[in-house]
Amino acid sequence: MSTAERRVAIPTALGAMPARQWLPPRGAGPGILLFQEIFGISPYLERRAADLARAGYVVLAPEFYWRLGAASVADGPDMLEQGLALVERLDWDAAVTDALTAHTWLRGQPHSSDAVGFVGFCFGGGLAFAAAARADVKPEALVSYYGSALPALLDLAPQVRMPSLHHFGSADSYIDAATVARIRTAVEGPDTEFYTYPGADHAFDNADFVTHHPEAATIAWALTLAFLARRLPA
Repeated sequence: MSTAERRVAIPTALGAMPARQWLPPRGAGPGILLFQEIFGISPYLERRAADLARAGYVVLAPEFYWRLGAASVADGPDMLEQGLALVERLDWDAAVTDALTAHTWLRGQPHSSDAVGFVGFCFGGGLAFAAAARADVKPEALVSYYGSALPALLDLAPQVRMPSLHHFGSADSYIDAATVARIRTAVEGPDTEFYTYPGADHAFDNADFVTHHPEAATIAWALTLAFLARRLPA
């Protein structure tokens, strides 16, 4: 099944925010707002966007580094350092506002239904959580992969009332087991699913990064698609 990809521009108060959009084979469907890792709109993120489009979703990936004049960092031995440098310069509140603007834009597109889910990885997992908490119109579902900012965002948990799915590796170099347990307690509820993967490090889903864990990535992605099929059927 083929998907269509295009570049779009989302109007904001400070100018046009660039974004990438993928349409499903049938050309329309529920929306997915895709939140990048610290590496930006990387080849890995493009592949995941195409995967979601093939599953029937209209996928929108904003370039959250646009205010910094960057879309992504190059794959290579210093990609982590480059990504961390961009995150340190990022205005977090502005990024959350950009996410909410993108959410509104996606809901208003003729090929996307009002039903939109948030899917985020690493930096994007925390950003998606924060945006879901602040959204006036809540997303239908939230998927967060090892959200790196979540430990500092748990006071927002009562405002994240939609069904949610969280993935963490048991060997995460940045989020230790005690912190993962604290996150689980904060977000638990009847509509929350929470999984940990033995031996998996941070960014285990990214096949282009040194910590990729193929088994965990395969299982987690199958659980993600099943969760979205239940909570945001395409």
